[in-house]
Amino acid sequence: MILTRFNLKKIDVPNLVVPDEEVFDLPEKVLQFGTGVLLRGLPDYFIDKANREGIFNGRIAVVKSTDAGSTSDFDRQDGLYTLYIKGIENGKEIDEQIVNSSISRVLSATKDWESILKAAHNPHLQVIISNTTEVGIQLVQDDITRHPPVSFPGKLLALLYERYKAFGASPKSGLVIIPTELIVDNGKKLESIVLELAHLNNLEPAFMDWLESCNSFCNSLVDRIVPGKPLVNQIADFDQQSGYEDSLRTVTEPYCLWAIEGNEKVKSILSFSEVHSGVIVTPNIEIYRELKLRLLNGTHTLSCALAFLSGFTTVKEAMSNKTFSTWLRQLMISEIAPAIPHNIKDELKTGFINSVIDRFKNPNIEHQWISISAQYSSKIKMRVLPLLLNHYEKHDTVPEHFATGFAAFIRFMKTTSPDKDVFVGNINGNDYTITDSNAAIFQKAWSNTSLKVVVNKILKDITLWGTDLTRLKGFKEAIVQKLEAIQEAGALQVLEEEIKG
Repeated sequence: MILTRFNLKKIDVPNLVVPDEEVFDLPEKVLQFGTGVLLRGLPDYFIDKANREGIFNGRIAVVKSTDAGSTSDFDRQDGLYTLYIKGIENGKEIDEQIVNSSISRVLSATKDWESILKAAHNPHLQVIISNTTEVGIQLVQDDITRHPPVSFPGKLLALLYERYKAFGASPKSGLVIIPTELIVDNGKKLESIVLELAHLNNLEPAFMDWLESCNSFCNSLVDRIVPGKPLVNQIADFDQQSGYEDSLRTVTEPYCLWAIEGNEKVKSILSFSEVHSGVIVTPNIEIYRELKLRLLNGTHTLSCALAFLSGFTTVKEAMSNKTFSTWLRQLMISEIAPAIPHNIKDELKTGFINSVIDRFKNPNIEHQWISISAQYSSKIKMRVLPLLLNHYEKHDTVPEHFATGFAAFIRFMKTTSPDKDVFVGNINGNDYTITDSNAAIFQKAWSNTSLKVVVNKILKDITLWGTDLTRLKGFKEAIVQKLEAIQEAGALQVLEEEIKG
């Protein structure tokens, strides 16, 4: 039995959330560019939840922008898919199963462009969501009369122009447009590209005025790990347990954040934000970006090499070790959180720290430390250095956990391969590939036999950090000391000593 609207009434699975028949009569209020798992696991999840609670009362027409793959799975299953929420939240194990009914249909931009333009005539349409990858939000010389235009901004402009003409430039016909691509100020960047394309296509000034004054391009930040399709060995179990086949099964973690920059008018349109604390509509989302960048990404970066040197392969494996998990929590509480250069309430920081710990411990996600190490030096510069420099502005002491993480990073970047194009490191007799555009700089530094010289060369390199880190009082000496201890006693022993104080 395949998961379809008709077969819903035949499904009898304990604790499975199944939609009511009435949801299929709801109007399409959202046009979504992208069929990927992140959208299914985050925006589509919130909209489905709101519909079930009788709040938003609108479904999603999805546009498949690329030619890769097909819409057949969505067509065959009437847009339905099972969302599995598995992981840890507030220290408790979560295991939820929901048949998501937010998607009404999936259209191909290549084959169904006329139908997509027709959707612009829908008076119920209020919101456009996108996730076309970072490459999607770029200015391309595009002709919006093409069927379809080449780029996502071109397609969006064509759609907005169609709506402008269909409703006679009515102010009420404007839309809330929310890109979820991982770009800072994604909404404003998309708006600037669409405006530039409008000029290049010689569209009339009255349309430009409508575009800017009647539509809201919102910056947004998304944060949820959505691995997507279950592991191969899980699919058969899911099919057997549920009694139905589902080619679109999607697995996600419990934690979710969709921070949207918007005013009260935008908030009223996005009424689905009322059903979950993970949707935040606020005039400024910068603090949520900082929390994610520093407490989640920064923690990953500072602990990555230490976990790898300790012999852990995955994040969940490292978090099952009491010494490592205790050290990591101390790092966030005592050094990262106080160094975030924003006025963020302590309870918000504490809540975020607890959620990060839960996420790192999720037994259902295989997050490899070697993957986290990609472009390691750039991540240190972007995620960690602002915190380090801010710490030194406030204090005259070395942040010990930062120094330990930095020392482990320098050891991780030690290469053993003479090949100028492939950089290979070795820990405990095991080789690993270093994927970093600055790897040659570290290879040259490690050609010295003295640890003091190695550390000095790396910290002093302005091309790496944009500043001379040897000027930070005691930092160089602390890193040399930590690096010696790591090489002599091992990373885990160093962490053990640190958490004892």
